[in-house]
Parts: sequence; structure tokens; C-alpha cells
Amino acid sequence: MSEAPEAAALDPEDRKIITLARSARARNQVPEGAAVRDDTGRTYVAATVALDSLRLSALRTAVAMAVASGAGSLEAAAVVSGADGLPADDLAAVSDLGGPGTPVLLAGPDGTLRATIPAS
Repeated sequence: MSEAPEAAALDPEDRKIITLARSARARNQVPEGAAVRDDTGRTYVAATVALDSLRLSALRTAVAMAVASGAGSLEAAAVVSGADGLPADDLAAVSDLGGPGTPVLLAGPDGTLRATIPAS
């Protein structure tokens, strides 16, 4: 995990997916919001899914939405969460579509970038 760069140094497209993830989290009042950007620049936004019969993290849901929409690859992903890290399964889902090393931006509930984690 690398140290988070200053927010001002963030690429505008990365700031956008953090903002979208933060909005999904707040709108749905769930523990996590996520957004992914595919290789054509399209974004997919999701929140935690917590049904009796189905439980998915926000990031895995966003990756599934990208796959279901025909995305061929991912450029980046963002998660807004109170957690200090991300589960290996979440990083693996990003890696499956985007490849190892795809950046996953982890931001706090206020949208402040805390870390950039390469998918593995």
C-alpha cells in the first residue's frame, strides 16, 4: 500500500470516481461506495449489497456491473469506506478485469484519499 498523495495532485478522473463512490455510500446509507472506470472512460458506481440471500462489497458490485455492461478492462477503481484496507477478494475482482497493478483508490468517508493499492 502506498502513501496517499495530496488531494490536489489527484487526476481529475480519479477525483471523479472518488466523488461518485462517496455519493453512492451517502445516498444508500451503506458502509461502502465504489466506482470503477473502464478502458473507454465509462464509470460504474455501486454500493454495498446486503440482502439475506446476497452479500457483495461495493467494489465487487461495481466490477460486476462493468462486466455485465461489456467492459473489456479497468483503468482504476475507488472505494469510500471507514475501513483501513480492502479485502483480498475485492482486489482480486479488480485484477480479474483490469489486470494486476490496476490502481484502487481507498478514500475515507469525507472523500480524502488515504491510499492507492495495486490490484493483485
